Amino acid sequence: MATYDPFRDIDRLASTLFDARRGPRRMPMDLYRDGDHYVLNADLPGIDPGSVDIDVDGQLLTIRAERTVGAADGVKWITRERETASFLRQLNLGQGIDTDSITATYNNGVLTVTIPVSEKAKPRKVQVVADGSSPTLTTRESEHPQPIDQ
Repeated sequence: MATYDPFRDIDRLASTLFDARRGPRRMPMDLYRDGDHYVLNADLPGIDPGSVDIDVDGQLLTIRAERTVGAADGVKWITRERETASFLRQLNLGQGIDTDSITATYNNGVLTVTIPVSEKAKPRKVQVVADGSSPTLTTRESEHPQPIDQ
């Protein structure tokens, strides 16, 4: 059986009132490159996927999300540690990103944003031409000509 600790509740109330992080919270994320695209994984547990807003303005990617804690009328809370919160993360994408093809999915509390590299920024081979002219082939006759079968 759990015991009631009034000091724990006072401590929680004080930390809530004096918490300097009352604005949007940062979301922890991982970012890596996989072939021709970047993958961003951000932790957003308890978020309604409908509250996630992803904007691209030029080279700035902005992710916003809201966590709300619903309560039915007449509910008497025993403890309430899961706060409502706003989350915000902004990233400068830099050059070489195909901003029109960015996609996002949300699964098991993780937001995955796939950011493709533009065709212009992908590595490519450049043909080397000698002396600024097109390559030429030089042929010479063999000392022992072979007959041609027809």
